[in-house]
Amino acid sequence: QVQLVESGGGLVQAGGSLRLSCAASGRTRSVYAMGWFRQAPGKEREFVSEIDWSTTRTSYRNSVKGRFTISGDNAKNTMYLQMNSLEPEDTAVYYCAARRSNGNYDVWGQGTQVTVSS
Repeated sequence: QVQLVESGGGLVQAGGSLRLSCAASGRTRSVYAMGWFRQAPGKEREFVSEIDWSTTRTSYRNSVKGRFTISGDNAKNTMYLQMNSLEPEDTAVYYCAARRSNGNYDVWGQGTQVTVSS
């Protein structure tokens, strides 16, 4: 099994920055990619960004491109999301997820709240 623990959420003013971390433990060799998702109140969970561990290729949703940067430290089995120029629309619970050999994101962290005030 793989376990994921997020940290780094909080309250910030618009234009500010936060860095989220996600630490993976357990059978981490089974993880091919890791990603960040978010869910705002009353909305469905949406993809934010992901990183492929083998190729280090990254992808982002359009609304965060140029503001958010995903990175990973293989040695520490930790993934990060640097969020700059935060907007009130970024307010959500952010979830870390792992994609394994079945191709699906099927391991999830508990989530961390990010609140951006205007």
